[in-house]
Amino acid sequence: MNTPLADALRPKTLDEVVGQPHLLGEGMVLRRLIESGQIPNLIFYGPSGVGKTTVARIIAASTGKLLRRLNGTTCSTADLKEVFEARDTLAGRNGILLYLDEIQYLNKKQQQTLLEFIEDGSVTLIASTTENPYFYVYGAILSRCTVFEFRPVEPQEIRRAVDRAFAQASALYETRYLLEDGVADAIASSCGGDVRKALNAVEALCAASGGDHPITLDAARQVSQRSAMRYDRDGDAHYDILSAFQKSLRGSDENAALHYLARLLEAGDLLSACRRL
Repeated sequence: MNTPLADALRPKTLDEVVGQPHLLGEGMVLRRLIESGQIPNLIFYGPSGVGKTTVARIIAASTGKLLRRLNGTTCSTADLKEVFEARDTLAGRNGILLYLDEIQYLNKKQQQTLLEFIEDGSVTLIASTTENPYFYVYGAILSRCTVFEFRPVEPQEIRRAVDRAFAQASALYETRYLLEDGVADAIASSCGGDVRKALNAVEALCAASGGDHPITLDAARQVSQRSAMRYDRDGDAHYDILSAFQKSLRGSDENAALHYLARLLEAGDLLSACRRL
């Protein structure tokens, strides 16, 4: 069994997706768009492991368009043009849906090439990014896309995915796993809103147990001990924390200041903290 558990459990329908009620709840605009089948150009923005790729795949499976997948870390201008040439084939007669992961890694020339083909509607773009698209995506592409922000998933929602993962692991590996009380809650609350991290923790615990040893609360804490730390030195989270730290100092809120200082120190960013002191 070489398929990661997170991939084996990837939802196939919107109702199976955990989290994102502000986007996928009944009556929400994105859900209504998906159910209508009339998909505009979309950009999904948010941290890793919150369902961007999963929702994009669900959309792709529900359309009658030819699906092409590219990743911004590896694709070239030639790859983009190869996708666009498929418009003139029999398979592409109903249009092409291009799912482009990590769009922020495309350079400006590649994004301009992309723009040329999404303007006439023959190619529908669904892009995802972990970086703020308003800084990393070419403005002309942004003006032709609707941006939806995905948020970290709440622990009670992740708990559903964790329970399902243990059940699926038992079926896949034909092994009954014994869990100490609190194991599922510990994983759900310590993964920092990242469903994939939670499922990877379940997979690691099941592999370590082998069915011969109970899965303990201590073991669950070991595999997820640093997962809750969400900090990117060059991204939005870095500046959000620094801004909050500075405002806490100015407002004489010692508890908040200590909280944000601890987050900076835990991330190893002593220099930024010292500059603001």
